[in-house]
Amino acid sequence: MDLRIFTEPQQGATYDTLLTVAKATEDLGFDAFFRSDHYLRMGSADGLPGPTDAWITLAGLARETKRIRLGTLMTAGTFRLPGVLAIQVAQVDQMSGGRVELGLGAGWFEEEHKAYGIPFPKEKFARLEEQLEIVTGLWATELGKTFDFHGTYYDLTDSPALPKPAQGKIPVLVGGHGATRTPRLAARYADEFNIPFASIEDSERQFGRVRAAAEEAGRSGDDLTYSNALVVCVGRDDQEVARRAAAIGREADELKLNGLAGSPAEVVDKIGRYAETGASRIYLQILDLDDLDHLELISSQVQSQLS
Repeated sequence: MDLRIFTEPQQGATYDTLLTVAKATEDLGFDAFFRSDHYLRMGSADGLPGPTDAWITLAGLARETKRIRLGTLMTAGTFRLPGVLAIQVAQVDQMSGGRVELGLGAGWFEEEHKAYGIPFPKEKFARLEEQLEIVTGLWATELGKTFDFHGTYYDLTDSPALPKPAQGKIPVLVGGHGATRTPRLAARYADEFNIPFASIEDSERQFGRVRAAAEEAGRSGDDLTYSNALVVCVGRDDQEVARRAAAIGREADELKLNGLAGSPAEVVDKIGRYAETGASRIYLQILDLDDLDHLELISSQVQSQLS
């Protein structure tokens, strides 16, 4: 089971804070550092000192880390034109020496679009499908050849399809809870399918849908990696769990029900139950970015048992 660190910087984080967490992620043996792609805080957090851009952050981290994978859960399709996104991600991949992964979603948080003057189209899913075809098509185009695409929302003519990533193929993540269109999209474009904040039962059901869609599309269901994103709150005892839960504005019992919370043994046991659904990777949502002792505890007493 791969454990990856997943952050939500829109809730309040500087680049320096994210760099500290990313370096701890690397030093403590986690597989990857991922971040969300949002420009506005959610809930009661103050969001100070303000948002950071996902791909500018990852570009910086690409130069200041050496081993960990870097990526997004999920880049909002409403934020960037697909041709520009393909250039940005390929460049960051080059800057990292081939360690980038792209999670791409439709975009959903209307308030942040209003706050920063970003268009929020009504039909987002069909746009996402074209975006995925364009981004992956540009990267896959052979050197010396051009890429054309004429869709409903985007039109590319004689694109040189440059630059190329450092990797032969940048892994693409598609995710969500949709029962029909989401599995179909994952089956066509994704290397990994991620379900965020889902129960064990819902994860098993959705993974099954994606496997079925892959088979229908002519792929083996095993071609994809299956992953979960879950909030994490681990403590050596009940008091430490309660303290960490309170620090992120949650209750320990609720976190145990809806995330990965409790003692290291409890969390290892629950991860094992997710593994039984077919998940081989978990993105641990870390909401208190100043609590590096939390990361050390997860590394030494959770990750060590899983490896």
